[in-house]
Amino acid sequence: MVAAPVLEELREVCQPRAKLASRNGEHWAGRLYMRRISLRLTRQLVRTPVTPDQLTWTMVGCGVASGAALMIPGLTGAVLAVLLMQLFLLFDCVDGEVARWKGQNSATGIYVDRLGAYLADAALLAGAGFRAAESGLGGWLSLGIATALGVVLLKASTDLVDVARARRGLAVADDEATRPRSQGAATVRRVAAAFRIHRVTNGIEASLVLLAAAVADLAVGGVEATRWALAGLAVITWLMVPAHLLSILSSSRLR
Repeated sequence: MVAAPVLEELREVCQPRAKLASRNGEHWAGRLYMRRISLRLTRQLVRTPVTPDQLTWTMVGCGVASGAALMIPGLTGAVLAVLLMQLFLLFDCVDGEVARWKGQNSATGIYVDRLGAYLADAALLAGAGFRAAESGLGGWLSLGIATALGVVLLKASTDLVDVARARRGLAVADDEATRPRSQGAATVRRVAAAFRIHRVTNGIEASLVLLAAAVADLAVGGVEATRWALAGLAVITWLMVPAHLLSILSSSRLR
């Protein structure tokens, strides 16, 4: 069997500093702890026939399963959802690292990776709606699906910037281009960034919010805490949808 590469050599190839330093290129949990874990798994996987695309599909499966786990009542489902979302993040790191080491980057892998991000977040919030509805239909399930739609719109509005620029023959927008041209819009953005409240719409953070709500539900009985958590996620998401659109249109990303 081929010897495992040295970690430092692997890190230099698989975790380029430019990507990790990019404001939009890396999740905070990746920088904080997951990249340390992922590199050790990557070290073993690069010695196997496993392909980056197979790892990406595994990531998608973990993300969708996280939402399905919330259909399990009680604390068990919420804990399982968090664990699966962490696996989603792990494989999101590992697939790219293996691709860089093996030189197997592909448009298919990038496409499935982005599709997985949409599906994982949407599944989690739909699962939260099912949980809040106490395993039934009705308004809470509808709210979960509506929140899932809002999160998909947030992700799509970001990705469509690259689509629009590509069709105009422009390069991918850098971090500088994301800054609003309007001083007022820039101030609002700085205030929002200071509180980081927008992060809870991401599946990683949302799963932790729902876990905290499940603990509260266990303490007091019922699913009221989960319902409050879902309502809060819905309000934040749908406040962000027009705000994010305004941020894009007031920046230089489409110019």
